Amino acid sequence: MKKLIPALFLALLLAACGSQPPAPEQNAAGVESATPSNVTPEANKVATPTVDEFSPEQLKNPNSILSKRSIYFDFDQYIIKDEYQPLIEAHAKFLVKNPSYKVRIQGNADERGSREYNLALGQKRAEAVKKALSLLGAKEDQMEAVSLGEEKPRCTEHTEECWAQNRRADILYTGEY
Repeated sequence: MKKLIPALFLALLLAACGSQPPAPEQNAAGVESATPSNVTPEANKVATPTVDEFSPEQLKNPNSILSKRSIYFDFDQYIIKDEYQPLIEAHAKFLVKNPSYKVRIQGNADERGSREYNLALGQKRAEAVKKALSLLGAKEDQMEAVSLGEEKPRCTEHTEECWAQNRRADILYTGEY
């Protein structure tokens, strides 16, 4: 019997603690919380509008991949590197979701090589990007591939780092060219 009394007392104490309603939460200033106690945290969240990652506004958003417009190439090459695949895919999806938009892909080359050679290489670079966009669903009539050769350098120094900046294809949307 003596062992039963402490166990019974403990059970009553636990039952009494669990049956009282919780006291309202207060912050340091003594103000009650405005959150009802029967509402889950998910219900408290305000629905934030989702931003369509392929909306036209994303073209100018510096945090969006769509604001990146240049694909860089190795010396004397027009093969798109794997590192630019996400960029190509994003622009292709944008064009698919926004069929009224058009792009001009401008192929560029560094200053090494003849003018004719650089124009041809720039065209191959622009055509490579156009083909990649097309394979991912962009329509042929949304794209134009042109070569600027060495005529529009991003950098004019005579260094490898500078030349690397000029070996590129730029994706420009209507109104940007």
